[in-house]
Order: sequence, then C-alpha cells, then structure tokens
Amino acid sequence: MDLRDYLRVLSRRWRAITVLALLGTAVGVLITYTATPEYRASAKLFVSVREGSDTLQLAQGNVFTQARVRSYAEVAASPMVTRHVVRTLRLDMTPSQLSRRISASTQPDTVLIRLTVTDTWPERAARISNAVAERFTEVVRDLERPAGAETSPVRLSVTQPASVPSVPFSPRPAVNVALGLLAGLVLGAGLAVARESMDRSVRTLQALTEFLAGFGGPPVLGSVTHDPRATRHPVALLDDMHGPRAEGFRRLRTSLRFVDVDQPPRVIAVTSPLPREGKTSVAINLAATLAETGASVCLVDTDLRRPSTAHVMGLVRDAGLTTVLIGQAEVHQVLQSVGSFSVLTSGSVPPNPAELLGSSQLRAVLRSLAEKFDHVVVDTAPVLPVADASVIASVVDGYLLVVRASHTSREQVGAALRTLQHVGASVLGTVLNMTSSKEEGNTYGYAYEYRPQRRKGGRFSKRRRSLYVPPAGRAPVLPTPGGEPGAQVTAAAPAAAVDGETRSMTADGSAQR
Repeated sequence: MDLRDYLRVLSRRWRAITVLALLGTAVGVLITYTATPEYRASAKLFVSVREGSDTLQLAQGNVFTQARVRSYAEVAASPMVTRHVVRTLRLDMTPSQLSRRISASTQPDTVLIRLTVTDTWPERAARISNAVAERFTEVVRDLERPAGAETSPVRLSVTQPASVPSVPFSPRPAVNVALGLLAGLVLGAGLAVARESMDRSVRTLQALTEFLAGFGGPPVLGSVTHDPRATRHPVALLDDMHGPRAEGFRRLRTSLRFVDVDQPPRVIAVTSPLPREGKTSVAINLAATLAETGASVCLVDTDLRRPSTAHVMGLVRDAGLTTVLIGQAEVHQVLQSVGSFSVLTSGSVPPNPAELLGSSQLRAVLRSLAEKFDHVVVDTAPVLPVADASVIASVVDGYLLVVRASHTSREQVGAALRTLQHVGASVLGTVLNMTSSKEEGNTYGYAYEYRPQRRKGGRFSKRRRSLYVPPAGRAPVLPTPGGEPGAQVTAAAPAAAVDGETRSMTADGSAQR
C-alpha cells in the first residue's frame, strides 16, 4: 500500500476514526475533572566554597562545587532529610512517602539546585519545600565538614524561598485533551488500517479485475454505483434516465454485446454468490436497458425460493412460471408487461424448486421464450446456498455473476465461479454492484456532468418524470425505445388454479416484437 492507498483507507473509515477521536477527547476531559489537583512549590539554593582569597583558589572552588552539586541533588530526598522534615512539620506521611514527592534538579555549568515538592495542598507544598531546603543545607554542611573541624568549606544558601502556588500543576486540561485526541486519532487510524488489511471483500472495480485475472476467471463487464433511492425506484431509467446508475447498466449492456460477437448470448442468467447482493435489481435493469434499444425482452424469475421480481415491480405473483410448469396455464397467459419488456414472474413457491428447474418443462418454456423474444434475462437463485442456479446451466447461454462491493469476499467469488464451472456453465462475466462513487474516483462525477441538458418544464424535466411513478399495486410503465413512457399493456387473463385455489391474474395477451 502506498500513501494514496492509506489516505483512501482513512477517508473510507473516517466515521470510526472520528468516533475514536471523540472518545479519546472525552477520556482526556474525564481524567482532567476526576483527577485530584496537585501543586508544586520550588526553592532555589546556591552552593559556594568558603575558602579562597585569590583568583586561582576561587576558580578551583567553583570547579569543585560544580562537580559536587550533582551529588548534592541526590541527598535532597534521602532519609536524613525526610525524617527530620516529617517529624518537625508533623506530617501524616512516612519519610519514604515524602521522598517520592521531592525532586532536585541542577542546571548545567552552574552551582544552583532547585528543590521541588509536590502536594495536594498549595500551602503545605510551600511549607514542606522550605523545610526541606533548610534541612538540606544542614545535611550537606555536616557531610562536607572535615573531622575535627568546626565549619564546613561548603556553604548552601537559599536564594529563592518557595512560595504558595496559585494554580495546580496537575491535571493540565489542554494537555490531557490534546493527548486524548491524539491517542484517539492514532488508535482509529491503526484500527482502520488493520481492518483494511483483514478485509477480504471486493471494494473496487480494479480489485475485482485483478482478482479475476489471477484466478483465471471471466472478465469484469462493468460496475453499478450504489443509489440509496434504488429501493423506492428499482428501475434506474425511471428514476434518472441519464444518472450514474442508469449509465452503469448501459455500459453493462454494451459489454455483453462484445462477449461473443459471432454468437451473442440471448438467454442470460443473472446470479450472485450469496443473497442480498442485488442480482434481482441487476436483472430488472438489464432487461430495461436491453429493451431501450428496441429489442423485445422477457424477464423470467426462476428464484423459486425467495422470489422478489413481482414484489419489486408491483406485478401479480400468484401466477407465473410455476403455474406453467405444472400445466395450469400457457406462457402467453401469465406473461405481464411493464411497457418496454415482458415479465414472467415466479408464481407460487413450490416445495421442490430444484426438481422443477431441472425438468424438461422449464427447458421448453425458456426455449419458447428464446424463439419469441430477442433477449431473455433469467433471475436465478444465489449459487452458493442452493443448487438451483446451476441446474439450469444447460438451458441458458451464459451466466452474469453479480458481486456486491464491500460485501462479497474474494473467497465467495472464487467458490461461486468454481461451482458454475463444475457443471460446465459458461460465465459471461461479472458486474460489481453497489459501488461507492468515492471508491471509483471521479468517473460518476464526470458522468453526471456529461448528462444531457434539460429545459425547464420540458418533457424530460423532473416534473414530467414524476409521472412515471406508478400508483400503488400497479406495474411501473417503462419508457419506450423512443423515450416517451409506454402505455401499460394489461388484459384480463383466464383464471388459473394455483395451490387448489382459483385466482385471477393480470397479463398481456402475447409478447410482440
């Protein structure tokens, strides 16, 4: 990973980094307001030599004191000092506890010693600091006094007594908050990089292309950007005819034309490794974009376990493919039109989906549809959970594998491809669904800027496009190849018995090229 990759990871995980940064800041604030304030009082001492009348002796004495002053600093917290101070001031602590509160420091090339005492009370800190300085001078004087001599050649003078501190030394709000923020940012960035390293999902078109190239798999035919409005507007052409999502499906349609120029696929099965990866959405929009060129298209829902095409499109779902397979209706009786293409819904959910999909009746149905329509798009079940998708491998021209960005792992893509290859299925290619515009750079921004200009109040204005939204319970009306919304073709079909109950359905009489 280079610097751009790291920056991309941080921008993608910015929510987690922000949360951890705020959490670290909150911890810093909490520590600041819960910690006991501590005060520091310091006294400064000067070390000198008594003897010396000429310049040479004074220089020698100065060198002597500079060499000894470092040793004096170690004596400040010794028991000889602390025991006397505790006894004199009657402190409620032991000499060892007091020694931990005393620190002595020296300045280089000087004979100055700074004694600092830390305490929770400012007055007591100053009192202890002065008492330590006074006792310290006595101890050093006794240590340097030669045996039998009355005076010591070394003299310590208090040049600056300790004063009562006005503000606490600890806690320091600014420092604690800054450290908490910094710790949160570092932890968040580290967590983001760690999660990125362990994440095996396919995020970008480039990542999927590189993986399939190393796997020896099919080509990547395109990508479709994620649109939060897709649930309310499943057909991209109805929501925004020239939006990034619609253009993504158009690129997919164009790529499919070049998969096999000599024998272009007509019956295309759309599947995915796992559920909830958007295969039904891709199948619906692929059928819509194929019909946009003027070709006759039929969408067939063969996901007999969890069918969703009828629900998404607002169609009758009780009569459909299963009704035809059990011989209770003809194909033309249960076909439903959504304007520019026809739909054969799944019908009622059977107890034996795999057996129905592997029957000769299904092959006959798909064969008849392939003779009547230019393109047949088959929405199948996911590959890995069940065997339904691979059962129909012999009756379709090829599979289109839908991979959901940031959701499907590389292992799942490889397992799905191996499953399809094991049954001799032809995989036309893959499509990366629900991609992020940030992951793919500025491609979608350019697509949005290059959209056709619309006149305010014109026939392609947003106000006119709002007429495309169907009423509740009715199928959406897709634009015809000419661009105008096509009339919804519906006719009352004969009643069909499904699960022992007679139900009426809405269908078109036949599919016209």
